[in-house]
Amino acid sequence: MADPDPIRPTLDNPLAPPSEDGPAPREGGYDEALQEGQRLMRRPYEAAGPVQIGRQHLKNRMTVWERLEVLSPKPPTVMYENWGKNLDGASLVTAILEIGGREVAVYGHDFTVRAGSMDATNGRKLARLFEVAGSKGMPVIGMNDSAGAYVPAGVGGLDGYAEAFTALRKISGVVPSVMCMFGFNAGGGSYLPRQGSFVIQPADTFFGLTGPGVVKSVLGEDVSADDLGGPKVHGQSGVSDFTVSDEVQALRTATRLLSYLPSDNHSVAPFQATSDPLDRHTDEIDTLLRKAFDSPTGFNTPFDVSIIIQQLCDYGDYFEVQPQRARNTITAFGRMGGHVVGFVANNSAVASGQIDVDAAFKNARFIRFCNIYNIPILFMEDTTGFLPGKEQESRGIVHAGRAMLDAIVDVRTPRILLLIRNAFGGAYASFNNYPTGADVVLALPTTRVAVMGPAGKEFVYKPELRSIRSTAAAREKAGEDPAQVAAWLKAEEGKLNLRYERELMNPREALSLGSISRLVMPNDLRRELAREVDFLMRHYTPSAMVGVQREFH
Repeated sequence: MADPDPIRPTLDNPLAPPSEDGPAPREGGYDEALQEGQRLMRRPYEAAGPVQIGRQHLKNRMTVWERLEVLSPKPPTVMYENWGKNLDGASLVTAILEIGGREVAVYGHDFTVRAGSMDATNGRKLARLFEVAGSKGMPVIGMNDSAGAYVPAGVGGLDGYAEAFTALRKISGVVPSVMCMFGFNAGGGSYLPRQGSFVIQPADTFFGLTGPGVVKSVLGEDVSADDLGGPKVHGQSGVSDFTVSDEVQALRTATRLLSYLPSDNHSVAPFQATSDPLDRHTDEIDTLLRKAFDSPTGFNTPFDVSIIIQQLCDYGDYFEVQPQRARNTITAFGRMGGHVVGFVANNSAVASGQIDVDAAFKNARFIRFCNIYNIPILFMEDTTGFLPGKEQESRGIVHAGRAMLDAIVDVRTPRILLLIRNAFGGAYASFNNYPTGADVVLALPTTRVAVMGPAGKEFVYKPELRSIRSTAAAREKAGEDPAQVAAWLKAEEGKLNLRYERELMNPREALSLGSISRLVMPNDLRRELAREVDFLMRHYTPSAMVGVQREFH
């Protein structure tokens, strides 16, 4: 005879607390409504199912809910729970999430549902999130992982993207936005995030106008996804501001970047009190410059300016923007005395710090961002000028230089210029000096300000050079050894080079004219700059930009 009450195996924990779902439902219309409500509330979180989640994990990708947990351990406030397999807003999560003590508007495509594609309903859903972010002053983080427009939706998918494009454009310059690129994004899936302030792209991801298959069918070109729209391509072009190794690092980078940004355009970036003394001596800067300038190549010796930036910042911590693009200039966020500062620095370690097309556009974009969001800017100058040549002219160096100059002239936030070494010609004239609106101009004793570099001797000492060269020609004509004459000529011109440097390539004239406020010794650099930043920020009232909007941006 069978046991009337057999013991059945179960995975339930007998010590688990009672279910939060409440008592067993009763029969009746009200209880049926509650049951249906609970089912609908769970629907967004259960839409994918274990099979689709497993497929996502096999691609080394997280689900949208897992990505939210990486951004913050606190549960998100989901704005719209309209979830399903039809044209009802599926495949997109919009939520408010607390990150670092601030509320942030977050969206993420759910690739496990309809490959994260967009239709008209979730386009409207995304537009509403942007509108809320702009009106409430909340930064935006986007987690993009979408196959594009939902084809069965017809033109509705395109309408959805268009509505999201428009809403995001309207809050551009009102609140900052950070876009993470996951998976394979094409078409609208790439245009939308690039409207954001910053783009972060992990390895093994793609975004672009079209994928390799379309390129093959239209142009007959065989190209891999990585070579077409991978991180190494977009990192060098500036389409991606940061390239990282994986999804977790992308999300961590987004939260770190957010810590340097204000919530909106009428507030300042978060202040962080520091125990790093403001009067800490920067002896490492003194050592760096001494080793560089006492080397055989003297004042022509290149060095990495990021070492100086590190020594200036609180705890040596700074966050470089577009680190793979145009290394002849460095753009970065850091803190001095707790205040967020934007650094724009010529880097002589690469191409003598000359400003080319890429460097000019990189500087211009970063400067405009700092100007919009009330971030003070420290310019660090060490360049022999704009890069000349046919290649640069054909790429539009004049246009790029104008974009950088316009951005500098338009700055209304506190700004400081530090002259480190070379400041020649048009590069000096367009790099945040007093005539272009600088609040303070400081200089190291190693500064060399002049209309031209060493070639300027050709104009300043023209009679002496003509006499020396005539003498050399006469001596060679008289039968002297040409090698000895050439050595003599080189030595005499070298003397004029030293004289030019001693008389004109130094900070003396700039100090006498008031083009420089004062000289600062290298080991006092942090103290002097941090004091200036603190003074300027105490007397600065953050606000949204007003006034005439210029024709070029």
